[in-house]
Amino acid sequence: MAPGSRWIYDEGDQRVEVTVTDETRTILGIEARVVHDVVTEDGELVEDTYDWYAQDDDGNVWYLGEDTKEYEGGQVKTTEGSWEAGVDGAQPGVIVPAEPIVGLAYRQEHYAGHAEDRGKILALDGQAAVPFRSFEGVLVTEDTTPLEPDLVERKYYARGIGPVLAVTVAGGSGREELVSFERGR
Repeated sequence: MAPGSRWIYDEGDQRVEVTVTDETRTILGIEARVVHDVVTEDGELVEDTYDWYAQDDDGNVWYLGEDTKEYEGGQVKTTEGSWEAGVDGAQPGVIVPAEPIVGLAYRQEHYAGHAEDRGKILALDGQAAVPFRSFEGVLVTEDTTPLEPDLVERKYYARGIGPVLAVTVAGGSGREELVSFERGR
C-alpha cells in the first residue's frame, strides 16, 4: 500500500475511488496506513470513508477500523459501520492473509452488531476479467457477515495490484470492477 496508489472501480451506477494517503494513525500501538475511499453516484458524493490498514512482519494485512459517512442530498445520513479496534470491544481482523490456503476462514473485522465481516479462501488460481485488464492466478475469497446472513460476495485479488473484482453471488446483485490502477511511490 504505497502512498499515492489509486484504484478506481465501476459499480454500475456508482464510481469508487480508493487512494492510499501519506497519513498514518496509531491504533492499539500499531502504526496504520490511512486509505481514503470515495463513492459517487452521477457525480454526487454518497460515501466518504477513511480505512486503517497495517501489515505485520509475516505479511498479513490487518484491518484496524474505519471512519465512514454515508451521504444523502449532500448531508451526512449515517456513520453506521464506523469502528476502531480497541474501542468499545471492537477487534481488528485480517483482510488478506500472508499465506492463504484454500479453505482458510478468518475474521476481517469485528465490532459486535456493527461490523462483523468474515472471509474464506476459495481459490488461489482464479481468473478475473475487468475493464483494467484480465488476470490469472488470482486469490478468490467468499465474504459474508452474520449481520446480513443471506449476502455472499466473491472478491478477486491480483498479486501486486490488490482487489480487482467483487461480485455479489447471493442476497442481492452487484459487480465492482477495477477500471484504473496507479501505483504510488
